[in-house]
Amino acid sequence: MNDSLIIVMPAYNEEETLHAVLQEWYQIIEIHNGGGRSRLLVINDGSRDGTETILKRFSEDHPLFAHRTQPNGGHGAALWNGYRLALRMHADYIFQTDSDGQTSAADFQSFWRRREQADVILGRREHREDGRSRIFVSRVLSGLIRMIFHVYTPDANCPYRLMSRRALRDALGMVPRRYFLTNVLLSVAFEKQRKEVLLLPISFRKRQGGTNSIHIRNIMKVGIRSIYEFMMLERIYQRRHIGVD
Repeated sequence: MNDSLIIVMPAYNEEETLHAVLQEWYQIIEIHNGGGRSRLLVINDGSRDGTETILKRFSEDHPLFAHRTQPNGGHGAALWNGYRLALRMHADYIFQTDSDGQTSAADFQSFWRRREQADVILGRREHREDGRSRIFVSRVLSGLIRMIFHVYTPDANCPYRLMSRRALRDALGMVPRRYFLTNVLLSVAFEKQRKEVLLLPISFRKRQGGTNSIHIRNIMKVGIRSIYEFMMLERIYQRRHIGVD
């Protein structure tokens, strides 16, 4: 089966490591080229460093590569736009990872081999090297999701997920366009819509470059915002009667 694959990768000020990350993931697209329909798709979220220059140069001699630049709107907005574009490109499968070098393409093949066993395959970061603050945020999010949405998602924001076209299309309709935690709400939507979800362990390295946007001082701000918006969204979901028990 020659399924097409779009890898969606947001990027913001990643000039230090971006070229190496692109090279690593482009090899995956070459292997799974979908008869020439597959693409490595980077969404440049208004980077202020040399990211755009690197993307333009990379596109010159990598025919299965595409990139789009948008005004800075945050990681969630970049993901939402990337997912919509991938759906318009009629990908059979959409995979998402980040451009900071923390994930490894070596884990991808185990996802791809099992793609027909589930609607969605989510990575689970069991051994993380990205610092205590990030781990703490993930645990807080998991608790809030369980409390407010009544679903269990152990690593809801993991940037390593393989989704069938139909599963992503159905779930993305539950995510506001500029929402700051797009992947989190997608994970919730998969559970609400009773999609078949498979969890696989992945490696997760230290950030290879760029700037860590999560610090202890803003964890509380993220938590308060999440609680408020999660509660608002759950009420909307209940009114729509979308997969709510």
